[in-house]
Amino acid sequence: MPATNFDARFNPHVDAYIAKSKPFAQPILIHIRELVHKACPNVTEAIKWSRPFFEYKGVILGNISAFNEHCSFGFWGEEIGAVLRQANIIQEGGMGSLGRITTVKDLPSNKQMLDLLRQATGFIDRGEYTSPIAARNKVVKAPKTDPETPTELTQALKANRKASAVFAAFSPSCKREYIDWIAEAKRPETREKRVIQAIQWIAEGKQRNWKYQNC
Repeated sequence: MPATNFDARFNPHVDAYIAKSKPFAQPILIHIRELVHKACPNVTEAIKWSRPFFEYKGVILGNISAFNEHCSFGFWGEEIGAVLRQANIIQEGGMGSLGRITTVKDLPSNKQMLDLLRQATGFIDRGEYTSPIAARNKVVKAPKTDPETPTELTQALKANRKASAVFAAFSPSCKREYIDWIAEAKRPETREKRVIQAIQWIAEGKQRNWKYQNC
């Protein structure tokens, strides 16, 4: 049953949510709630997005939801999600991780649920928690492509074997510094001067900003 005696761990708004749920849903929600508190005595409760959430150390551990014909429980955290997928526990057909729950029997065993909940809190304890919201919003940067070498530099390198060999041995970042420096020149005469200077420095084994390397 929902918590009736005052306990700071049990949010009265969650009590109210459970009490307003369909009769079939109440024992399911109560059972999950009890397991969460048993696995993680320091968990706290809150209502977010109109449904109960369980938080641990300031981050979301999971949430319960009740619908007209089923309930759901969702684990939060990309790391515990990977554990669930590897164990083939994640099910389709519901908002949460465990699919459509219409009875307590639809849940994994108490032992398995407690183990999963403790693994989830373990990830948080170790600082290995990644919010699914943060994961969805993460922008994957396209890898940098090698810049196109200016024609003038290519021709000058072909004419100087020593400079060509040194340039070929440079790291990509060292090559980019010379390429960008020459490509940034807007006037042809400026570009020509920079190519001549670049070939001289490269032949001497010097990087573009060699003057500042020993400062």
